[in-house]
Amino acid sequence: MSKQQDSNLRTTHDKPKRRRPILRAVVVIALVALFLAGGYAARFYSQAKKAVAKTYDPVSTKAVDSDLDGKKPISILLMGTDTGAFGRKDTGRSDTLMLVTINPKEKKTTMVSIPRDTLAEMVGTGNDSSTYEKINAAYSYGKSSAAIKAVEKLLNVPINYYVTVNMEGLQKIVDAVGGVDVNVPFTWTDANTGGQTFKKGKAHLNGELALAYARMRDEDPEGDYGRQKRQQEVINQIVKHLLSVKSLTNYQKVMDSLSSSMRTNLTFDDMMAIAQNYRASAGTIERKQLRGIGVYIDNAAYQVMKTDTLQKTSDELREQLGLQSEKLSNFNTRQNEINNAAGFDWTANNPVYTVSLDGATTGP
Repeated sequence: MSKQQDSNLRTTHDKPKRRRPILRAVVVIALVALFLAGGYAARFYSQAKKAVAKTYDPVSTKAVDSDLDGKKPISILLMGTDTGAFGRKDTGRSDTLMLVTINPKEKKTTMVSIPRDTLAEMVGTGNDSSTYEKINAAYSYGKSSAAIKAVEKLLNVPINYYVTVNMEGLQKIVDAVGGVDVNVPFTWTDANTGGQTFKKGKAHLNGELALAYARMRDEDPEGDYGRQKRQQEVINQIVKHLLSVKSLTNYQKVMDSLSSSMRTNLTFDDMMAIAQNYRASAGTIERKQLRGIGVYIDNAAYQVMKTDTLQKTSDELREQLGLQSEKLSNFNTRQNEINNAAGFDWTANNPVYTVSLDGATTGP
């Protein structure tokens, strides 16, 4: 495990000099609304509305009603799945999870990345064999609805909206905007692209290479945490291209990509309202990574967060949503109590972690 993988939240701040999209690092979905709100392409209104209508997929877990008037805080769960087209038989997993809060009073957007291997309770998934899994598995059991429930349970934070984009869609969008420019952090050879070598330094990537760049984690010293940074970088570049005048020539390609690759419970009017009423919240963007330690449970590798790390994250997110802090009491905190009582060593290298389910114990 990397020495950088501790239990602290890692935070960065962005204070844009120019007007930028609200969820600068991740919201591909809001691009349509931003085009319209920015006055770039009024003639595309009808096309955009039809394209977004195809992405609408409501869930029954919307926690808090919001009229998106620019006065109330909102939360959005952003998911990137490892599926191809949404019509394939297997559901896949949500290998990218980012919980975003937008606070119009403080003019602040907060984004927290959640590692895919995070130990989490599976809520209402129909999985009778156990009550826990890696958090990215929730999507495979109950799609976006189950993933929302798992994150809400982990952090005790209500989630208003969700956006799911599959990885194949990311590749199509990159090609539609003519590729993206990235700064490769180190050199590696990617086995999934026939031995393509990514050399350290600046590079221009097409859709296939951008997808490989965003998905790799095994060769990264930071593992999934490093991958999260590269995914944010790619999405940043997509947003940058889509807000440029030259991107209008590829508008229809982008619309087609969104229609086939994205699902959300935000309507077209919702997107328009976010773009128009919450734009000031882009003034400060705070990006965090929820970090834990690597452990083994039944010979499988997980990420486990200390209770104080989960509590701190919950407190910060609830504060941004105008909610009072509450002491966390969930599956994760209970398992931490069991392990702490048994003398679990949080400083050890990949220790074996104990999970107790209805009196039955797994682990040592």
